[in-house]
Amino acid sequence: MDDQQIQRGKHWLEEMLQLSGLPATVQPDLERTGAEGSCWLIIDDATLTHEQTQILIGEEGNVLDAVQYLANTILNIGRGEDLQTAYTIELAGYRVQRQIELQQLAEAAVQHVRETGEEYEMAALSAAERRQVHTYLKATYGDLETYSRGKEPDRRLVVRLAESEIT
Repeated sequence: MDDQQIQRGKHWLEEMLQLSGLPATVQPDLERTGAEGSCWLIIDDATLTHEQTQILIGEEGNVLDAVQYLANTILNIGRGEDLQTAYTIELAGYRVQRQIELQQLAEAAVQHVRETGEEYEMAALSAAERRQVHTYLKATYGDLETYSRGKEPDRRLVVRLAESEIT
């Protein structure tokens, strides 16, 4: 991840917050920002009220998801796929907590599939969350595979034994 993309994302997010009447600083999380093209940007909530923080996160993270979607769309316009950056916007620990919850949901799916041999359809998740679960399961469990089924807003991630594991 090059510093120019990090600074570009930081500047865009701070400006968007300022224009929204929510002046806050943004800092990159260098521990979570990876060489593979991902960048975590943390909104400092010290200057935001509790109510402003809750509004910016939104119900089930929908506002934070929308801001993240805008960041990824706008900041990657005109960039080749290999040059794009995957921005993750964090506020008040919401993303980290949600990652823990998603990991627990994924582990429950793994347990079901392994115990029954049947595929498991997870509850509807956002596209970003489906991608997180898919990436986690792919990296952790070689005997399982995932795919998405259905149409938004009810698109679901399905976990099943990999074809090579079915006898």
